[in-house]
Amino acid sequence: MILGKVIGTVWATRKDEQTVGMTFQIVREVGLDLEDKANFVVAVDSVGAGVGEVVLVAQGSSGRQTELTKGKPVDAVIMAIVDRLDVDEDAVASLGE
Repeated sequence: MILGKVIGTVWATRKDEQTVGMTFQIVREVGLDLEDKANFVVAVDSVGAGVGEVVLVAQGSSGRQTELTKGKPVDAVIMAIVDRLDVDEDAVASLGE
């Protein structure tokens, strides 16, 4: 899973029938300090996340394990909205975050 922040929405009026009704969000990866990283992913939103919210994204075959995405052509899914992080600051410092 990756920790990220929703930064936008992808609008696609023509798409595979299996993805009709799904919302595609642009998620920028963030560090434990919630600072932006360069990586981003487009993920199906299964929890109703909005722009600016911190989320957890599952990728690969795990991205097809939610009720919304089972058996669908999906590689990434927003599967949780993060309420808070409890992080040991010493551990973060040793990671170089």
